[in-house]
Amino acid sequence: MLKKALFLIVTLAFAGSASAASRVYSGTAAVNVTSETAAAAKNIALDNARRQIVRDALSPYTDKDALAAAIKDASASDLTNLIATSSIDGEQQSATTYSAHITMTLDNAAVRRWLNANNIQSWLPDNTDGDQVMVVVTLRDRVGDWMQLNQIARGENIDLNTRNISGNQLTMSIPESGRRMFVSAAHSAGWQATDDGGLLRIWK
Repeated sequence: MLKKALFLIVTLAFAGSASAASRVYSGTAAVNVTSETAAAAKNIALDNARRQIVRDALSPYTDKDALAAAIKDASASDLTNLIATSSIDGEQQSATTYSAHITMTLDNAAVRRWLNANNIQSWLPDNTDGDQVMVVVTLRDRVGDWMQLNQIARGENIDLNTRNISGNQLTMSIPESGRRMFVSAAHSAGWQATDDGGLLRIWK
């Protein structure tokens, strides 16, 4: 039986712009894998990095449970088809281990086809979104916080489009032109905000 020890840390790096078509979804995984051979360890590392990066990059824009199930069932070749580019830094290996920092960028068109083929609900920004900014909110009071955010948006004459509520996470979009006003008003109401490479995250 193939024995392996895997240590995987993924940090997401989003690069966004006002044009949804140019939004890039990518991630970097720091992997350290032990297997029967270095070649086997590298294959395991690459496969796990793909699965983790795809999951973390797309989770804010999809039904998380459906996405996780599809990734679990997907073959290595299916997920490889979702990767536009990849690079490896700090590669080290011995007879049975492999470690490196693996960076992968997703292919937007391939991702959309794969999500549709697997019937995964998504709200990825598309060309029709124009200047929309995706906002991921961590809720303490699902109803109360959602109502307050809507009040903030109305007070600033900002169109707020609620995309999904899953557990304590709300995903919505607002116009790029209203981003600064919305963040300022949210701060005044006790919210904190951070720009995650173009993705706006807010919480209390």
